[in-house]
Amino acid sequence: QVQLVESGGGLVQAGDSLRLSCVASGRTVSTYTMGWFRQAPGKEREFVAAINWSGGSTRYADSVKGRFTISRDNAKNTVYLQMNSLKPEDTAVYYCALSLRSSGLYDYWGQGTQVTVSS
Repeated sequence: QVQLVESGGGLVQAGDSLRLSCVASGRTVSTYTMGWFRQAPGKEREFVAAINWSGGSTRYADSVKGRFTISRDNAKNTVYLQMNSLKPEDTAVYYCALSLRSSGLYDYWGQGTQVTVSS
């Protein structure tokens, strides 16, 4: 069984930066795609970013392109989300996820970390 634990969320002002971390345990995740999603109050969960096993391929939602950067350290079984130029609309619970399949569907999810951006 895989456990994903996110950290790094908090309350910041618009324009600030945060770095989220997600540590995986129970399984080596170095050969799998990992992603970040978020869910704002009253909205459905949405895709934010994903990174392939080597870190050589990344994808981003249009809303965060140029501001967020996903990266990973396979030696630490950890994936990161560097968030710059934060906006109030980035306020959400951010979830880390692991995909074991090539279909792009995600199999394991963390418990989430709250990010609140004040204007």
